[in-house]
Amino acid sequence: MSHDAIILGGGAAGLFCAAQAGQRGKRVLVLEKADTVGKKILISGGGRCNFTNIGAKPENFLSANPHFAKSALRRYTARDFLDLVEAHGIAWHEKTLGQLFCDQSAIQIVQMLLDECDKAHASGGHVEILTGQDVSEVVHEGGRYAVMANGTAHTTDSLVIATGGPSIPKMGATDFAYGLARQFGLKVVEPRPALVPLTLGGEDVLFRELSGVATDVVAKAGKTSFAEAALLTHRGLSGPAILQVSSYWTHGDPIHLDFCPGQREGWLLEHKRATPETQLVAILRAYMPERLAKILAERLGLSGVLHSISDKALRRAEQQLARWEFRPNGTEGFAKAEVTAGGISTADLSSQTMEAKAMPGLFAIGEAVDVTGWLGGYNFQWAWSSGWAAGQAI
Repeated sequence: MSHDAIILGGGAAGLFCAAQAGQRGKRVLVLEKADTVGKKILISGGGRCNFTNIGAKPENFLSANPHFAKSALRRYTARDFLDLVEAHGIAWHEKTLGQLFCDQSAIQIVQMLLDECDKAHASGGHVEILTGQDVSEVVHEGGRYAVMANGTAHTTDSLVIATGGPSIPKMGATDFAYGLARQFGLKVVEPRPALVPLTLGGEDVLFRELSGVATDVVAKAGKTSFAEAALLTHRGLSGPAILQVSSYWTHGDPIHLDFCPGQREGWLLEHKRATPETQLVAILRAYMPERLAKILAERLGLSGVLHSISDKALRRAEQQLARWEFRPNGTEGFAKAEVTAGGISTADLSSQTMEAKAMPGLFAIGEAVDVTGWLGGYNFQWAWSSGWAAGQAI
């Protein structure tokens, strides 16, 4: 059966791309491996879908080419998607740091995407969605692509890779996109887990007794830092601040946590002068849970009241609390990673259209591409922006 476009993957990017192309009068076929579309959308944001970030900009994304995402993000913005959400009557709210969520359910976003696909009929287009599809072969002959799925051959002028990356394999995620890209001569930037908890070993395992304790920190990996909450787990470190820096962390390097963010130099000395009979652990309790305050005070080797501790020791404590070093021995892998860093190389794609430069009619969008957003709705915005760009070009 012949189509103007075949989109492999019925996730956020794939469905949005299908809707855009369909509304331009194109005949589009979406092939989804799972038994339903939008599975990652449905579990995101605790079931309420953090569908974008109102402050999304290119600096919030990682890529071997940090400039690649600029065009798509500029041409289809978070405000554009929010306008669409509001046009569908979906109530939403903003949480911290520009994160936008549905008031009710992520199901509303999936239904909105399906409704947008249905609008293709009004423009003379058509979007057909098939689930439970196992793509066994893709070939390119005579300028057209042939896709064999569940024993049926489908042909098209335009083929869109929107199958995501291997993060969260229990949802059916695979590295299918990379094999297909390589088949057609596109390079792949080594994929790795991103927005993922970090594991600890050695002396750091002593923190395992604090599993479940969360506290506000500034987490830093290299030159990149995030001020959010960190969570101590039985395996290591998690929480928003840790997930954020994990995307920038390189195996073998340390990360640093500021356990008392916002404190100026000499703050412990000021406490010593103001309340000399207070114990250090009591001071720390103002900034973090008591269990953590106790462990950090013990690690610092400082007990007793403040006036019994030398100024030099307190200065050292300030420095260590502001830059507490951990040396992760790994991550919890793709099984726990919210997204995948790396992917189909942007060097082989047009930033305007997402089309392969050397392979006319082949497009790659969403998480399959080497563009990875921060935690907080950014990766959904990349799905919408890249899907929109390809949908306009098909």
